[in-house]
Amino acid sequence: MGCYTMQPVASATPALGTVVGLEINDQGRVALGGSMGPSIAEIQGQLIQHDDTSYVIGVKSIKTIDGLQQVWTGEPVRVKSAYVRSLSERRFSAGRTAVLGALGAAAVAAMVATSLNGLSTGDNAGNPGTKDSGNTANRIPRSGHRLPARFPSTGPHVTPQIIRP
Repeated sequence: MGCYTMQPVASATPALGTVVGLEINDQGRVALGGSMGPSIAEIQGQLIQHDDTSYVIGVKSIKTIDGLQQVWTGEPVRVKSAYVRSLSERRFSAGRTAVLGALGAAAVAAMVATSLNGLSTGDNAGNPGTKDSGNTANRIPRSGHRLPARFPSTGPHVTPQIIRP
């Protein structure tokens, strides 16, 4: 996997099969508006064919002038070279991939440390003033009153009795 970025094309023409981005000019927006939408800013997809006059792209997405993105499923579209302001290609970004990998490793290490810390603290039986791990047997009421081990059940209602020390 890894991270990729769109970079200006290094050679005159990228290799067929390369993921490219075509930044569309005003003339292209007008010409392609009927078939692809009126406010196209960029077309991204796989380069299927290229000659001096046009590109054939298997369109994966279209970005509009407003910043919206439309997802396509690889439909081939011919775009005249005269409609293209600039051409970019998708390239692997080692720096971004390394940062993402380091962040992922740090997140996993934090989760492991948290789970191991929870195992090592036990149920806090010796220190009832701290948070326990869900064990309710060690909880003491805040008022300082202790409840009896059993509640007497006289009549149809159960009424707890508070025993003061």
